[in-house]
Amino acid sequence: MATISVRVSDSEKEWLQYMADFYGVTLSELIKKYSMEQLEDEYDRQTAEVAHKLWVESGKQTVSMQEVLAEFGGL
Repeated sequence: MATISVRVSDSEKEWLQYMADFYGVTLSELIKKYSMEQLEDEYDRQTAEVAHKLWVESGKQTVSMQEVLAEFGGL
C-alpha cells in the first residue's frame, strides 16, 4: 500500500483530529474518505459538462426538468 504525506498547520491537524474522533475513525480514514468523495463528485461534474457540451454541439436538444414535470403531470 502506498503512503502519501500531507503537511498541515498545527491548528488544521487539531481540527482534523477532532473531526476524526467525532466520526470515530482514524485521521487517515477521515482524510481518505472525504478527499476521495470530493474528487469523485468533481470528476462526475466535469464528465457531465463534457457530455452535455458534446450533446448540444451534435445538434441535439435538451429538455429542462420543468418541461419534463409539466409533460408528465408532476410525477
